[in-house]
Amino acid sequence: MPIYLQQPAMISAAGCGMEAHIRALLNPPAQTLLQTNDTWVQGKNFAFGAVRETLRPFAEHTAAAHRSRNNQLLWHALEQIEPQIMQAKQVYGAERIAVIIGTSVSGADENIPLFRQLAYGETPTVAFNQQAQLHSDPADFIRQVYGLSGLAYGVSTACTSGARALISAARLLNAGVCDAVICGGVDTLSPLTINGFHALEVLSDGLANPFSANRNGINIGEAAAVFVATRDKQPDSLPLLGYGASSDAYHMSSPHPDGVGAIAAFKQSLQHAALNPDQIAWINAHGTGTRHNDRMESRAVAEVFGMQTAVTSTKPLTGHTLGAAGALEAAFLWAVVSRKWNEGGILPPQLWDGVRDEELPEIMLSDTGSCWPAGRRIGASSSFAFGGNNAVLIIGEEADA
Repeated sequence: MPIYLQQPAMISAAGCGMEAHIRALLNPPAQTLLQTNDTWVQGKNFAFGAVRETLRPFAEHTAAAHRSRNNQLLWHALEQIEPQIMQAKQVYGAERIAVIIGTSVSGADENIPLFRQLAYGETPTVAFNQQAQLHSDPADFIRQVYGLSGLAYGVSTACTSGARALISAARLLNAGVCDAVICGGVDTLSPLTINGFHALEVLSDGLANPFSANRNGINIGEAAAVFVATRDKQPDSLPLLGYGASSDAYHMSSPHPDGVGAIAAFKQSLQHAALNPDQIAWINAHGTGTRHNDRMESRAVAEVFGMQTAVTSTKPLTGHTLGAAGALEAAFLWAVVSRKWNEGGILPPQLWDGVRDEELPEIMLSDTGSCWPAGRRIGASSSFAFGGNNAVLIIGEEADA
């Protein structure tokens, strides 16, 4: 049974809302959207995908325990789909709407002042907010602020969290556990993750350059992306045609060099969607710009799709948004498939220096002339995470479109 995704809510370094993001994707700005900042890593200057919007205030009835910047970023994005949420609540009832949100850090940064006091032996003057630490907090927040009473939980599988939330939503709907799911991902810039990636020596000292011979790492970003998913087809909705997930457990932080887990996720998604590789016209790649990821991912794409499918990494526009990335890039795929928002059928061009790495298997990276082929539009979004956790989503038009 197909699961339908309504128009998603989005906020990132690329802007806020569908219009800003489709404009950035199809007509990338001449200057990078990422900002250089030397305050996150002591003595180092890196580029980050920071959200520049002034975030809307919380609703007055928002519980104090939920008032984190992470949830405020999510709250700002949710304004875009509040009519969808309220309609679902009216049609299905508060108890039949589930909430699944992926995140990696949640609101843990709200406890940094307390941790600093304890680290320096000071008498604590602030209380510990346990709720903010929970990976379920974004989902709990949505449930509380919209008065929902269905199942709610968080997903934290590092960089596949947002994609896994959509997969979990589809499974709940197909199992009949609920009638609608608010699903997606959110993560904010955090000293914990930024310094963790710095310790791994994978932060780029410039703009990320995925699949280039000159690539030298990632830019960390922040974002929120949320869908309302249902079994019922809604106006302007698109089906989640298939999904695949795997875990190769090769290494704590590095992907399997041969891409075996990524290949398995791609193949599983195709099998689930009952599609052949040549029916996928575009892949929104994970494409972080690290030596290991791009080598592994290009091998996986080359083995499953060869040179017949256009490939783009959109991370130079947003940075790597971690727990939000899988949902944000699924939202990008939704937008690029949509004939309402992409009437001309343009595919996002790959932003890089054009210097191909001869050690990588050749794949068809998109350029300014790349377009959807005639006929049905179907694409995939791939996400790969620490621990060898892999996820692929396929979104496209139905066969009778």
